[in-house]
Amino acid sequence: MAEADAPGARAFFPAETSLTSLRAAAARCEGCALWTRGTQTVFGEGPAHASLMLVGEQPGDVEDESGRPFVGPAGLLLDRCLARAGIARGETYVTNVVKHFKWEARGKRRIHSKPNAREIRACLPWLEAEMADVEPGLVVCLGATAAQALLGPRFRLTQHRGELQRSPLAGRVLATVHPSALLRAPDEGTRRRETERFVEDLRLAKAALAGAAGA
Repeated sequence: MAEADAPGARAFFPAETSLTSLRAAAARCEGCALWTRGTQTVFGEGPAHASLMLVGEQPGDVEDESGRPFVGPAGLLLDRCLARAGIARGETYVTNVVKHFKWEARGKRRIHSKPNAREIRACLPWLEAEMADVEPGLVVCLGATAAQALLGPRFRLTQHRGELQRSPLAGRVLATVHPSALLRAPDEGTRRRETERFVEDLRLAKAALAGAAGA
């Protein structure tokens, strides 16, 4: 399928947009060319009305095989960091901007390849529908791709990391790094420092939710 011919996710939307019907419809999505390379759609998961939603860029190799978001190495690290921040993974809704794994072959390995703007636009309606149904009190964007999808292409994670932002798509948003960035740290000392920063960002998210609940 040529990119110009891709119909986008909305062409596959169900008449009723509950999480259950959206998940079933997304499994058949051919809204962009990525469906031809991914094993399956990886939709979000979590409580139907979670107060906190975590949004990453796209599923990875393990997620593509299992059909579940954030269950690979980055997801396991995320679980540990959430626990340290006092956030229960089971009480959050986790998902990605793009629902298919985009990759390139390197020997026998499938290596992550960043989705382009057209692929993101094609897939974004799924995320918009998830947010509309879950109605989270706060969305945490994990990485620049997720942050720019919700806050616009001019958003710079390096300048506004950990700051509460407003998005017409998601209400309140806080952006931080993707846990995969911690795994790519050049040495153990850097990894520890950056992991501490990441945990602190998650604590800020928890405090923001608690503040909103008490207001």
